Amino acid sequence: MAVGGGLSCIKYLMFAFNFLFWLAGTGVLAVALWLRFDKRTEGLFQASDAPSTFLTGVYILIVAGALMMVVGFLGCCGAIKESPCLLGLFFIFLLIIFAAEVAAGIWGLSNKDKIVQDVKQFYTQTYNNYLQTKQPALKETLRLIQFGLQCCGTTGTIFDGAADTCPKKEGLDAFITTSCPAAIDEMFDSKMHIIGGVGIGIGVIMIFGMIFSMMLCCAVKKGRNII
Repeated sequence: MAVGGGLSCIKYLMFAFNFLFWLAGTGVLAVALWLRFDKRTEGLFQASDAPSTFLTGVYILIVAGALMMVVGFLGCCGAIKESPCLLGLFFIFLLIIFAAEVAAGIWGLSNKDKIVQDVKQFYTQTYNNYLQTKQPALKETLRLIQFGLQCCGTTGTIFDGAADTCPKKEGLDAFITTSCPAAIDEMFDSKMHIIGGVGIGIGVIMIFGMIFSMMLCCAVKKGRNII
């Protein structure tokens, strides 16, 4: 039996929430794919000794975004069909995802400096190894990173044996530009704000989703018991 009165509004709010949750999952997946395929970071994924902490975090975001999209779709079905089983499963999955998001947020904040340091260390090692060996693979890795970040070397000057890996510039910029360690710091600072904002928004949406799902589930069960 369909729920009525004000609880009917909860049903449609639940459906609207799940649609927003599906969109939120799409946003998480989009941010993760942006980190994975952005020109400024794709070079990190193409090297054999890339920083594992950063790579692991990006792949976790990809999986989490895809899972959120699936759960949001299932939640829409549970709301429309007024199925206590689907609504209960939705609540459990949402609680697990919420707990995982909180844990991931704490982990990310506590390891932010380590992630940035690992990436800078990876770049510095690649840069120094190329100066010593001139290996083509190392040259291509440096070009991907430096062209993506629009930086050059560890000091921002091009008077060394790796100038051929730096972006070509004109005027005084051809001699002095942003160092890559500084560019890496700037990149992570700007993207962390975006990721943090998305995470907070998704957390608020999930809290309301759990409340609505339990209200609707209880209303459906109560209506069936009356009959």
